[in-house]
Parts: sequence; structure tokens; C-alpha cells
Amino acid sequence: MEYSVGQVGRVVVARLFEGEDLHVCIDRIAREAQIRCATVLITGGFRTAAVVVGPQREQPQIVPRFQAFTGPGEVLGVGTLYWDEAGPRLHIHTAIGKDGENLVGCPRHDTRTFLILEVTILEIVGIEASRQLDPGSGMKLLRVKEDRTV
Repeated sequence: MEYSVGQVGRVVVARLFEGEDLHVCIDRIAREAQIRCATVLITGGFRTAAVVVGPQREQPQIVPRFQAFTGPGEVLGVGTLYWDEAGPRLHIHTAIGKDGENLVGCPRHDTRTFLILEVTILEIVGIEASRQLDPGSGMKLLRVKEDRTV
């Protein structure tokens, strides 16, 4: 385990409009506001999403299994935002519902808003953390520089 103690910094509230892509919008906000570490909360609607619902295989490296969501449908999600060498990377898990059917997973791309998506970003300050390539999994995973002082 690695951990560090920080504090809540700025709070950003955003409204995404019909058709806007969740990842593109969060990337833009993080770059413009220079938010490097954050918790991200969303509620609203998705029109489409390509959702990771588990691995197709684990060895030699993880290969994600995608399931397409075609809405419109309701969504609730919580995630984190940390930068890698190229910029901000959102890792979010959501529960998406439509007509009594549910899909839980990690929307990766083609994540388009239906009507409105309310986004709250809670910046975390006073820590050093980033996404770094993990050779074993082939994925960019969170690494935290340990600092337990308050």
C-alpha cells in the first residue's frame, strides 16, 4: 500500500451538454485549471459509452472486455483524476441504467452525454501522485509518493 495525506483544494462544478464527451471535457477542465489530483463525481445521463466490464484475459497482460452502452440512460459515477506523462487521465466507475437493465463498469471512450451530465471535481492538494505504466499489467496505474504528515 502507498498513501499520502492531503486536503481538498478547489471545487469545480461543470454541466456537460447533449453529445459532449465526458473524457474530453474532464481533460479540458484539468488542463485549463491545472488540476493534477482530484476526485470526480458525476450524475445525469449517457447517450453512449464503451464500458470496461472486466478483463478478457489477465495474462500475460490484462486485456479489457468492453460492452457498448446505447442509451439514453441514467448514470451515477465516482472516479479519480491523476496525470501521466501526457496529461490528465480520468479513471471512473459508473452505474448506468436503462429500462430496468443495469451496467456497471469503467466507461473509456465514446462516452456521450444525454441531455445533461453534472460533474463535480474535488481537487486534492498537498500530495504527489500520478499514473505510471505498470509493466506487469500493461496499464497505467496510480502511484503515490508517500507522505503521512497532516
